[in-house]
Amino acid sequence: MYSTYIFDLDGTLLSTLGDLAASCNYALRTNGMPERTLDEVRRFVGNGVKKLMERAVPDGENNPAFSKTYADFRKHYMEHNLDTTKPYDGVMDLLQQLHRRGKKVAVVSNKFYAATQELCRHFFGSLVPVAIGEREDIRKKPAPDTVIEAMRQLGVTADGAVYIGDSDVDIETARNSGMPCISVLWGFRDRDFLLRHGATTLVETPADILSQGMDA
Repeated sequence: MYSTYIFDLDGTLLSTLGDLAASCNYALRTNGMPERTLDEVRRFVGNGVKKLMERAVPDGENNPAFSKTYADFRKHYMEHNLDTTKPYDGVMDLLQQLHRRGKKVAVVSNKFYAATQELCRHFFGSLVPVAIGEREDIRKKPAPDTVIEAMRQLGVTADGAVYIGDSDVDIETARNSGMPCISVLWGFRDRDFLLRHGATTLVETPADILSQGMDA
């Protein structure tokens, strides 16, 4: 059934929480602010790294040191985003299976553009030919704009496309893009949270994605 697979990145294809938390705490520590626990950072992610830092910094953007702290985070993360980040178990096999079956694949992320591009090139190479990150000229998720741009670059429409992600933002993005959503259970949000936010199709492993609308 599905001919196009559009994936979220953090918490869906890549386990990035450790590096995000390390860069967050580096920036907080550098600017004399209290550090955050791994569980706190897990709750803060999902709406882009600026929103992550707005939640992590006391008083958010109203803090006079916010801009510097955010800049320190971005610089540190670009230098350390491969320290512990890796694909979730089964992800590479899933992408290879989709490639062998001639499916179109893209990544759409609220992570800033340079990091999205670097991580996808490093881990996935030609298996993910299109990777769209946060850009100033395009609205981020849950707006459909980045998904539309990914489909434009793939040369496809929403017909036969499915969106795969791990958060409420992804569920809303899929809805706004006019496509079904597969919600994964190995990411940053648990089953109850996803169901409360409208998840309809839940999978426990990357291999399970192949059984959702996949032709034999």
